[in-house]
Amino acid sequence: MKKEDKSTVIEQITTTIGEYACFYITDITALNAAATSALRKSCFEEGIKLMVVKNTLLTKALEGLETDYSPLYGVLKGNSALMFSNVGNAPAKLIKKFRKDKQIPALKAAYVEESFYVGPDQLEALIYIKSKNELIGDVIALLQSPAKNVVSALQSGGNILHGVLKTLAEREN
Repeated sequence: MKKEDKSTVIEQITTTIGEYACFYITDITALNAAATSALRKSCFEEGIKLMVVKNTLLTKALEGLETDYSPLYGVLKGNSALMFSNVGNAPAKLIKKFRKDKQIPALKAAYVEESFYVGPDQLEALIYIKSKNELIGDVIALLQSPAKNVVSALQSGGNILHGVLKTLAEREN
């Protein structure tokens, strides 16, 4: 590969990393052509971009970014494929769904919500991770819950009081 081509690929990887909120480094070496095609189709349907990269070019792209990606350098051995997504747990769910009985695609590492997850044992944790927007929604729901309970109690208390007064009024007549 010519030096100009390498710099173009590095620039493309850098740009793609900047466009997405998270990325996963996976190993899809043992997949045959049909399985690879099925994986690409599943990625497209889930809004995940799949890119096969050379480890040296990925390392140079990561070194050129502002964030320190050094925890990921140790897994850049063998063949690597990147899965890009704006939803933190979407690639993990896809990997688990696609694997079923085999171990491919294998998770090497992931960068999700400004955190590093290294090793295949992190897949289960990544499946259940919530995005920043989901966490904000949960906090808002928790904050609204007491107010809703107070309003509900006041409304139901008013109905009970009205019923008691109506019964007493009818009893006197």
